[in-house]
Amino acid sequence: MHQTAAIIQARIGSTRLPGKVMYPLDGCHVLNHVVDRVSSADYVKETIVATSTEKPDDVIERYAPVFGADVIRGSESDVLGRFEHAVTKHNPDIVLRITGDCPLISPTFIDTAVERIRTKDVDYVCAGLERTFPRGVTCEAFTTESFERMSRRANEPHHREHVTPYYREHPDEFDLYNLDSNELFQEAQLQNRTDLRLTLDEPADYQLLEKIYREIDHQDLLTVRDVIKYIDEYALETINQHVEQKLV
Repeated sequence: MHQTAAIIQARIGSTRLPGKVMYPLDGCHVLNHVVDRVSSADYVKETIVATSTEKPDDVIERYAPVFGADVIRGSESDVLGRFEHAVTKHNPDIVLRITGDCPLISPTFIDTAVERIRTKDVDYVCAGLERTFPRGVTCEAFTTESFERMSRRANEPHHREHVTPYYREHPDEFDLYNLDSNELFQEAQLQNRTDLRLTLDEPADYQLLEKIYREIDHQDLLTVRDVIKYIDEYALETINQHVEQKLV
């Protein structure tokens, strides 16, 4: 039985939208939504929030357990070091890297990514090699064995800050798999939706997410399918389509 640990990196000191992971959304904090959605994935056995030791992140340490996650703290700039700490503590077979600004992350994507590792015998799964999903609904998955190999070699500052670039920069050293939207969705309306932003980086992103959570009737977790169809029906993509994605 594979044990999967989801590590959510989160901090208060965002450059463009400070404190965003603790913004209110549908009566909860953004980070609470992320933890709930990640923890609902069938394969996730441990959910960990990895934050920094900076004073503003004390609030994350306080609230992450309330949301249902373990918490570890480490260097603000060496995020890879935080992941190393979490992996050592929890000893999973498979690791998920998730960012705390994705309150619509897809549990189905998470489970499918883990399934690909298990059935395709690959080291690393993502949706960014050839992106076909909206931003904010995907994650990265990798084996602990490959993570340990990678982290021993990842010594450049951007490797330490962004955790996984080494995988993509050295495809000859790892078996990589890009998960395509047509593997999750049969409807053409849901495929190749790279025009949509469902992540939280700037005020316009928050405006869209707040509207989605307020206006779509839901009892359980919002599905990516319902969100995309609602955005299309009311042409809501115009709210944040001008926001430029910060690239690693």
